[in-house]
Amino acid sequence: METKRFTKNDSGFVCANCGARVEELGYSSRNHCPKCLCSLHLDLYPGDRAAGCGGIMDPVSAEPDPRKGFVITHRCRKCGALKRNRAAKDDNGDLLIALTVNGR
Repeated sequence: METKRFTKNDSGFVCANCGARVEELGYSSRNHCPKCLCSLHLDLYPGDRAAGCGGIMDPVSAEPDPRKGFVITHRCRKCGALKRNRAAKDDNGDLLIALTVNGR
């Protein structure tokens, strides 16, 4: 049996890093805060909530992609895992540009 690689999980949350109230995305699964771009290490595959780590994931870089917009690389503070996530339409554009130019 084939494992599903994407589980839609689009619920709002309060950011564990900056405390911002984050609303549902509406067109895909919300996986990071649009204000500070931090995420939580919850998934092995998008939306599955199977990682078991739970550490805060900091945005360390962003790359423009002609088909996907920006792709953000996050690093987990707790275990060091790296994950790449597509930026959302309402993400902090200034922070995305800074991560693209300077990294973090």
